[in-house]
Amino acid sequence: MTLPAGWTTRRPTLDDVPAILAVVHAADTFAIGHPDFDAEDVAESLTAPFFDPALDSWLAVDPDGAVVGWATVDNPTGVGREFVEVYVDPERAAALRAPLLARQLDRVAERAAERGLPALTVRCAVFAPERDWDRELRRVGFTLAKRYVRMRRTLADLPAEPPPPPGVTVRQVRPDDEADLREFHRIQDTAFGDTPDHEPLSYERWRARIGDVTAWDEWFVAELDGVVAGSLQSSGQALDQQEGFVRSLAVLPAYRRRGVGAALLRRAFARYAEKGRQAAGLGVDLTNPTAPLSLYRSVGLRETRWTDMYQLVVPAAGV
Repeated sequence: MTLPAGWTTRRPTLDDVPAILAVVHAADTFAIGHPDFDAEDVAESLTAPFFDPALDSWLAVDPDGAVVGWATVDNPTGVGREFVEVYVDPERAAALRAPLLARQLDRVAERAAERGLPALTVRCAVFAPERDWDRELRRVGFTLAKRYVRMRRTLADLPAEPPPPPGVTVRQVRPDDEADLREFHRIQDTAFGDTPDHEPLSYERWRARIGDVTAWDEWFVAELDGVVAGSLQSSGQALDQQEGFVRSLAVLPAYRRRGVGAALLRRAFARYAEKGRQAAGLGVDLTNPTAPLSLYRSVGLRETRWTDMYQLVVPAAGV
């Protein structure tokens, strides 16, 4: 990895969280118009499962000793594809993104060998303003895999929640009832089973992955004629924007187009509004064969930006 004279790299530690956060905020502000990470997110990244900061991450440091770049590998399940993130200060360190990417691709090759795999698929995200990043990914062989659309609606003019369709009831998930949580997981796993990137996750690994949820009252289950048919999981990822965020909406195939999804969304929006949130949002994978854009638009959501996901197959080191 070639760096400008006087610039260096080193491994991150938890002591670097504030410096890393400053870089991520600068990168996010350029890419999406506002910061989208907090200190807790950085700390969680550095202590995530299947991640070793002494092997899987680098900091780029300028001649004055300031951290201006952060590269990391993410694989929250330990199986399937890897995700590489390369954040740089767009004004001071844009030229470092390519060499940091090269270092991370070498690490992905090592991780493939460590897992006994012939190769690993790696993905990188590109936001609309990141034209140089788009060109760099294409230059080294990445190809477009999919596009995500971010949708949002204001809650200032949220109408009163209408009654759900006949036979449909919506309730909060029961976090102290393991059977209910197992049913919630089953709905999520089954409903997304026909999507191209679905990676089945056992209940035990799913439960460990979601961690300590602090807002169970934003997680909902829908029943149709007494049968659990759908579920909605919220996330706190947009709280700094005063926005409630739907992380996943799942409806079993046999119960789609019967008002279950809309009822879940409207209940979530009402809960966000009760908590003083100013908006509600979610992300849509346009390659998902069930991506219901018409449903989302019917409840007031509108497209605000897109994100492209590029991918590359990286042979294992030594192959």
